[in-house]
Amino acid sequence: MTAGDRELTAGPMLAQQPEPTAETSQLAAAEHRAELIEEHHYGQPEVLEGPFSTRQLLRLDEALRTADRATGLTFSVYVGELEEPVRDHAERMHQQLPHVASAVLVAVSPNQRVLEVVTGGDARRRIPDRDAKLAALSMVAAFGGGDLAGGIISGLDQLATRAGRG
Repeated sequence: MTAGDRELTAGPMLAQQPEPTAETSQLAAAEHRAELIEEHHYGQPEVLEGPFSTRQLLRLDEALRTADRATGLTFSVYVGELEEPVRDHAERMHQQLPHVASAVLVAVSPNQRVLEVVTGGDARRRIPDRDAKLAALSMVAAFGGGDLAGGIISGLDQLATRAGRG
């Protein structure tokens, strides 16, 4: 983990888009998450094999939605390989998220044993680097115990709790 303009931490991919309107929010968020956990092969989506069971994916999805609703920020999770330098790769992924200033990315690469938490400017004011590092340490402890999904869910909860209502 490094401090700087943004805080970084690391795992496979899930994400949630912000909710533009009450009527389109659930559909748009579900479609975006589906895009992030599918691989497009000749225009046809194909579900990726990954470290999570269906139940764990549902729990992660709910944790993302809960964090978004509770804070007004946009939380996303990426689990997979990160290119070197890892920080730069996580920051580039963060820059591709909608509403970058209020976006929080948790990027985890289990094989590389790396966790990065990247926060946009508005999100960082609500989740200081120290608090992001504490959430990251908690996630790493869970990962060490073999609980990747539980660690991410716990970390999202800690980050959202620290951010509070926006």
